[in-house]
Amino acid sequence: MRSQNIAPDDIKIVPLERLDVAYVPRRWTFADERRPEIDAYFAQLQRENPALWNGRVLLLRDFTILDGVFRGDCFDTDYATFISWQCWDFPDRSVRDCFAMAAIQSADGAFLLGVMGAHTFNAGQVYFPCGTPDPNDIVEDRLDFEGSVRRELAEETGFDVSEFAAEPGWYTALGGVLVGHLKVLRSHATAAELRERALAHLASEERPELSDIRIVRGPADLDPAMPPFVVSFLRHLWSRGV
Repeated sequence: MRSQNIAPDDIKIVPLERLDVAYVPRRWTFADERRPEIDAYFAQLQRENPALWNGRVLLLRDFTILDGVFRGDCFDTDYATFISWQCWDFPDRSVRDCFAMAAIQSADGAFLLGVMGAHTFNAGQVYFPCGTPDPNDIVEDRLDFEGSVRRELAEETGFDVSEFAAEPGWYTALGGVLVGHLKVLRSHATAAELRERALAHLASEERPELSDIRIVRGPADLDPAMPPFVVSFLRHLWSRGV
C-alpha cells in the first residue's frame, strides 16, 4: 500500500543523475518491540488474502541529495513488518519506503500505468510497474534500482527494458516516508500497441499482478486510484512539456 495522507502538491519531484544506496544490515526497533502484534496482524491478513507471502524486503534509512546524486543506506526486514508499519500509519518515521518504477512513455506521448489485481495488497491502485526492492536487488553491497525496474517491468508487463530508450538519470518523488525513483522509458510503439502487448502478457499469466493497463495522455486521465506521487510526477512532466 503506497498511500499516505498527503496531497500531490506536497510531494517534491527532484531530477537526479545517479542513485547510490548501500546495503547496511541492522536491527529495526519497531520490528523487535512489536513482533507479537505484527505476527498476529499479518496472520489475519493472510486469512483474508492467502496470496500474501512473508518474504524479505528492503527499506531506506538515511539519505542525502547532493550535486544530483541520491545517497543513502537500506536494510532488510520481513514483509509482515513492512505491511504493519504502513497500515499502522508509519509509526517509525525514520524509515522510508523506497522503490523504483518504470515510467513507460509511448511514441505518441502517452504514459502507461497498471491497475493492481484484486488478489494483491494494493488492489485497485493505479501506478507504474514497480515493486518493493528485496535482497535479490543487492549487487556488491549496493541496491540495484535499474535491476529492480528491469525485473518488475518484465514480470508485470512482459516488456524487456532493452526495447526502450531510457532517459538518463531519475525523477525522485519525495513526500512523507515515501521515496519513489522513476525511470522514464520511451518506446517507438504507440500507446495502443503497448497496451495490447501488455494485455496479452496478462492473459498468458495464471495469476497476473495487474488486472488492466491504463493509457494516460493528460490531466483528464488522472484517477483517484493513482497514488499522490504518481499524480505529482505526471503533472511535473506535463508542466515541462514532456
